[in-house]
Amino acid sequence: MYFIWYLLIGLTAGWIANLIVKGEGSGLVVNLVVGLIGGVLGGWLFSAVGLVPTGKLGSLVTAVIGAIVLLWIVSLLTHKKIRNS
Repeated sequence: MYFIWYLLIGLTAGWIANLIVKGEGSGLVVNLVVGLIGGVLGGWLFSAVGLVPTGKLGSLVTAVIGAIVLLWIVSLLTHKKIRNS
């Protein structure tokens, strides 16, 4: 059952992060991958600062923040590749 919650939170977090960063969603699979990786990245960032989010809302906020950071890093890397070409 927890696996389904991780997928739902990841999908929602990826969608919200794409809305914040890009202004639109990127599709079901991309949102899911961004949200799941963002959840791991957000958990790592929060633990590095000493924060421990709890509950479903805390997990969602952590995943959204991590996904935003992930999309920001990806956008920096892709813009550098385009400029150098």
